[in-house]
Amino acid sequence: MNKVLSTSPANVSALIARLALGLVIFPHGAQKLLGWFGGGGFTGTMGFLTTGAGLPYLVALLVILIEFFAALFLIFGFLTRISAFGVLVLFLGVAFTAHGNSGFFMNWSMEAGRSEGLEYFVLLIGLALVSLISGGGKASIDAAIINKK
Repeated sequence: MNKVLSTSPANVSALIARLALGLVIFPHGAQKLLGWFGGGGFTGTMGFLTTGAGLPYLVALLVILIEFFAALFLIFGFLTRISAFGVLVLFLGVAFTAHGNSGFFMNWSMEAGRSEGLEYFVLLIGLALVSLISGGGKASIDAAIINKK
């Protein structure tokens, strides 16, 4: 467990990466789980993901939980590497299954009537990789736990 939590408590880059990633993903997770920001809430999102998108129940549940809880954990720097891994796997799956044929640019794809392009996902995946490699960094719960030991 020490390797999962290990991080440099002085690493500001890790702090910036995990905050950026967590703050961008959290509203999406809050839409899906709580219905905030105009979202469908848990019931509506599960209905869409299982019926509309055709995902198995367990996968749809994981999508909601990862987007909400992994984002919160990243913001606070708690279990950063595990959270970043969850985000990485989730958005690799979303990018390649739902957006892979839409090209790179978001706006060009939408104009052509397709789903958004891959540029947003490249940024998310890049930030998730930084967090996966660096851990929580400065001002993280992970650093506080490791320094206590």
